[in-house]
Amino acid sequence: MPPVSLSRFLIEEQREQAHITADLRLLIEVVARACKAISIAIGKGALGNVLGNAGSTNVQGEAQKKLDVLSNEILLEANEWGGHLAALASEEMDDPHLIPHRFPKGNYLLVFDPLDGSSNIDVNVSVGTIFSVLRCPDGVAEPGAADFLQPGTRQVAAGYTVYGPSTLLVLTLGNGVHQFTL
Repeated sequence: MPPVSLSRFLIEEQREQAHITADLRLLIEVVARACKAISIAIGKGALGNVLGNAGSTNVQGEAQKKLDVLSNEILLEANEWGGHLAALASEEMDDPHLIPHRFPKGNYLLVFDPLDGSSNIDVNVSVGTIFSVLRCPDGVAEPGAADFLQPGTRQVAAGYTVYGPSTLLVLTLGNGVHQFTL
């Protein structure tokens, strides 16, 4: 079987599964593009001045690395303008990030750890991005932290990207697990 691109896979899944909307497809494609940008930043390492501590801590009290902060910013900027999200929540932020009023709001919530394992980056060990997509509860105009606390069975999609010798995206839309290589 020949390799299938992520875009083609998502279009074909949208045709077959009623719960996969155009907005969900766009959301997954935007997350994948953001992961590609994170992969490029990681690949630059010390040459890109992205290694070392950022001088701040995350919500868990862990020291943030420069790449933690950069990866978080990449995912926020990539996703806030598209009209498919109501809000985002990240390990690197104390509170959910609401979509700015100047952009349209969608019906999904994105939860992510922008760079899991970042303490390993200085020793050149694989790191990754983890994400989950949930539906925003009906009637919620400005989602708060409680709106993100949904059981795993309510996930619409989930996946992770591993940045290593090759960059891999592993994705589920609720019907099997699929892997894509950058």
